[in-house]
Amino acid sequence: MIQLLMLTAAVATVSMASPAAAEVIDVVDNHGGAVAQYDQRWRGLAARGVDVRVIGPCKSACTVLLAHIPRGKICVTPAASFGFHQALRPDMTALLWNGYPADVRGWITRHGGLPPPRTTLIWLRAPETYRFWRRCA
Repeated sequence: MIQLLMLTAAVATVSMASPAAAEVIDVVDNHGGAVAQYDQRWRGLAARGVDVRVIGPCKSACTVLLAHIPRGKICVTPAASFGFHQALRPDMTALLWNGYPADVRGWITRHGGLPPPRTTLIWLRAPETYRFWRRCA
């Protein structure tokens, strides 16, 4: 009986303990790269439950993070920005596009759609970023 009480007390102590702080990934000045590699990286980070703090530009393949990290786990600073364009391969453009939340796709569409690769970017910057993600504390 005493062992059962000790086990019950141990379980109660564990369940009342505060959860560990989530790992925070800072996006500072990310110029992107291979979409498939970024997709794999962000998928893995999302599985670990990371929080993401965008504190500078996130452009090109970097934006695939929006497909994997839940909106509530992303925060943005006044210097945060997202630069969008088509990928070099149509299948990678589809992967990016289909991963963006519907309201972000709507914003991109209202601003002319995804520009062709290696031409220009369309930029989502503050204060508009605050319509989509919370400000970092």
